Amino acid sequence: MYRAQGTRTVADLIVDRLAEHTGHLFGVGGANIEDIYDAVHRTDTALTGIVAKHEFGAATMADGYARSTGRLGVVAATSGGGAMNLLAALAESFDSRTPVLALVGQPPLPLEGRGAFQDTSGGPDRLDAQRIFAAVSRYCAKITRPEDIHTELDRAIAAAKSGGPAVLLLPKDIQAAVLPQPGSGAEPRPATPKAIGETGAAAAVALLTGTHKGPAVIIAGPEIARADARAELAALAAVLDASVLVTPDAKDAFPNDDARFAGVVGIMGHPHAPKLVSEAAVCVLAGATLSMTARAGLDDPLAACPVVVHLGVDEPFVPVHARVQGDLGISLQFLADALGVSGSAVSQEIRDVIPELSVPASAGPGVRYREAVAAIAARLEPGTDVVADAGNTGAAVVHHLPVPADGRFLIALGMGGMGYAFGAGVGSALGRGRRTVVIAGDGAYFMHGHEVHTAVEHGVPVTFIVFNNNAHAMCVTREQLYYSGEYTFNRFGPAEIGAGVAAMFPHLPAWAATTLAEFEEALDRARTVAGPAFIELRCDPDEIPPFAPFLKEFA
Repeated sequence: MYRAQGTRTVADLIVDRLAEHTGHLFGVGGANIEDIYDAVHRTDTALTGIVAKHEFGAATMADGYARSTGRLGVVAATSGGGAMNLLAALAESFDSRTPVLALVGQPPLPLEGRGAFQDTSGGPDRLDAQRIFAAVSRYCAKITRPEDIHTELDRAIAAAKSGGPAVLLLPKDIQAAVLPQPGSGAEPRPATPKAIGETGAAAAVALLTGTHKGPAVIIAGPEIARADARAELAALAAVLDASVLVTPDAKDAFPNDDARFAGVVGIMGHPHAPKLVSEAAVCVLAGATLSMTARAGLDDPLAACPVVVHLGVDEPFVPVHARVQGDLGISLQFLADALGVSGSAVSQEIRDVIPELSVPASAGPGVRYREAVAAIAARLEPGTDVVADAGNTGAAVVHHLPVPADGRFLIALGMGGMGYAFGAGVGSALGRGRRTVVIAGDGAYFMHGHEVHTAVEHGVPVTFIVFNNNAHAMCVTREQLYYSGEYTFNRFGPAEIGAGVAAMFPHLPAWAATTLAEFEEALDRARTVAGPAFIELRCDPDEIPPFAPFLKEFA
């Protein structure tokens, strides 16, 4: 039954509260979440509802929105299969500590255990949604009384913003219930005061001002963006006169055109990074835990470095001499203020020249990765955001593409799920209100690329660039390098993706390129488009990307 005019429901409260933290709600509709969308329609706030093509896409939109803006990303999904479709994307948000709140519809409480459609209440022979989502969230709660929504919503938002995601399971009858006054239940968790560990900070200052003289290196990680600490990082780099390396998922943590920027570490990074660290007297890990993806080649140089200091919330994966926990921005500024004056200068040669990995020559069809990325880079305006997907394409982008000034760079290296970039690019563009360039392979497109439709429906300024080699090319390379190479499961028949997209969306500017000149022309034409645009680029499935584990096989 439609609600009485003038009454406010639990769904109304949720939507109005969310508008304090975000401008968009991403999701896919369904019977057990439609009260939330109805409330979005009725709200007087500026919250905009976006319907995606798949719940994974909706959740990656929320993730991309949160990473680019620093605000709360919100996704809504119905029960059953819709809810389960969120899991892969929430796992990425969990591993990458992205502030996402998921609102997951559930069947009405009176129908649980009585054969309700999509019953995941955890009863006999029923899945337990709360246990399932607890595994991919920092906080998960099921609302069983309308009066609990005040406290549980506060708790969920706080948990998400502390490094989410968080999940609220919302039975349909609870969403539609008349809004109660705040109850006398548990108080919401107070916001954690922004502070740092004084003992660790003192130890770090002592080490950094000690007797070890020589170059300084900072390795910046993704926590820089989460903490909005780019300015503080720059301040510490100036004080230490340090060269700054970044992890593959933190390319936007430090200006790529700054004289101190030294490139990327890890398996997609630049080959001089281990030498730079090995010659350093001091290495500061700023919001960088250094997973294996990020620390390839750095274990020995870090072990030999006289002073290694870690700043950040999460414990690093490498031994350090001092660790400063707490708010990263405060920690960086504290050290910058305490150290006060510039230290040793860094070699101008290292600053000016960032060597690249040498890859074997490729003689196959299409355009080479480096040429394609250079063409894209030459046409990126300041403030443009870039979202890269997994695979050979992502490796080439991480290695070769400089992030434009004031631009954001997103890549899903937590779980590494293919197809992330399409939804994340839409969320990023809506959140920042800027042109976003999505760069992905054809494998990623076939998984979740039809979020292009969402961009078309809402006129979102995203340029989608699909490197099409008609293969899962990284898997092809692995078949050839690590196995006999006598078979393949990962090459496919030709697909005309650009022509297909143009036929599906007659009003979407779309081009297909097989040569560098055609690609450059398409990029130039796409720059004149206000809304979405789509470019297919033909590439070689046998080209080896700038990916250190592969290149070792050619040494």
